[in-house]
Amino acid sequence: MINYTERVSLLMADLVERVQPLSHIDMRRVLVFARAGRTGTDGAYATCHCVSMPPSEPGYYFWRDRASGLLTRRSEWFVTRSPEVRVGPQAIEYLISFTLPRFCDQDLSHTRKRAHYVSQPGWVAKLDTIVHELYHIDPTRAGIRRMERADGTYAANCHGRRFFEDVVEMVHAYLDSRPDPAIYDFLTHDFGGLTARHGGVAGTTFRTYPSYPQRFTEVLSPQPPPPPGVDCRVEPLKVPRATARFTEDDLVMREFGADHSRQLVRKGRYQAA
Repeated sequence: MINYTERVSLLMADLVERVQPLSHIDMRRVLVFARAGRTGTDGAYATCHCVSMPPSEPGYYFWRDRASGLLTRRSEWFVTRSPEVRVGPQAIEYLISFTLPRFCDQDLSHTRKRAHYVSQPGWVAKLDTIVHELYHIDPTRAGIRRMERADGTYAANCHGRRFFEDVVEMVHAYLDSRPDPAIYDFLTHDFGGLTARHGGVAGTTFRTYPSYPQRFTEVLSPQPPPPPGVDCRVEPLKVPRATARFTEDDLVMREFGADHSRQLVRKGRYQAA
């Protein structure tokens, strides 16, 4: 059975070695995991998640009277935090997820990317997506990369024409570097082909599948004093329970099928030899 997330991680390590604009990435701080995504359905093929952002500034929700404009009530003070993710002693700063089997079945003929890869085989669409997600990692490790406008200011959107053009250039640069085909050959097969070739497709997921580490809201304790001039009722803020720390013992292997998945063997301290 092919470990798809492991193969993607190895390919990413080769990419950051060969493509200069990605050379700032420390793959020890990046964890690749799998999410569910059926072929033929809408949705992202992959997503880059930053889990190293600092806590937000304290804030609160408030409600105003429509007639007078005065605050009638507010919530408790809260902040949003990123969960801590560690694999052994290594702190993880970025998570990159791939939807299986949807990602495996991505092809140039089904995307607008084909205009940039006229002479390339269809599987290069998957390589483009992998480079795309790596390019989201900011060189300053300050979150998701922000793109500059022509005037030097930052765009609100992390995508744009320049972003996509940069990705295409990096894909061509990688292929021109003549990498070992054994590193990327798994991309040349769709999900059905991989299943037939390897007997199944598996990947790392979190034990709480289908959930995964995400930024969460935390009510401050003790509560700061009310803002100046704000004297109204304070409503308790109800927030869902969230896991604040993940380790290698929260990782498991799952086998993915066309429309289902099942857990295999745990990783971490229970990892098979």
